[in-house]
Amino acid sequence: MPGKLGRTSEQRMAILRNQASCLLWYGKIETTKARAKELQPYVEKIITAAINTYDDTIEGSKVVTEKVGKKEKEVTVTVVKDGPKKLAARRKIMSKLYDLQEIKAFNESKSAYKARTKEVAHPLIEKIFNEIAPKYAQRNDEKNCGGGYTRIIPLGERRGDASETAIIELV
Repeated sequence: MPGKLGRTSEQRMAILRNQASCLLWYGKIETTKARAKELQPYVEKIITAAINTYDDTIEGSKVVTEKVGKKEKEVTVTVVKDGPKKLAARRKIMSKLYDLQEIKAFNESKSAYKARTKEVAHPLIEKIFNEIAPKYAQRNDEKNCGGGYTRIIPLGERRGDASETAIIELV
């Protein structure tokens, strides 16, 4: 039975969603040991769903008309879409996480930031399917086992309230 963390179920799920989003975005977070233990299976199930479906894509071609001055020209464009399994997994993962947005770099201009983030609607989901899932799928193939995507490192007691703290990170 999962721990209650001294919260209502709505608050508990909000904490898990927020911490899972931050963990997958930054790769490491510091929290209490109890929250880390609750977060670990939550994040590993998300990563497993992404690993099982990240390569399910459908390629197709589409005819588009382009206007060049006064002339119109037909061009065939190759389109890559998510397959049905990947789309279902993407929607399930989106329901379990908050949508974090890309952060503007320190010396980056506003126009450069908009150009960089123009094509990406959900950066956290894209990161999960394009970076995290292929990395752990390759790791699973090499080690011939699944799971174990996160690690909890205990830090000791917090100064203010003496609660056990820990770092949870992606391996």
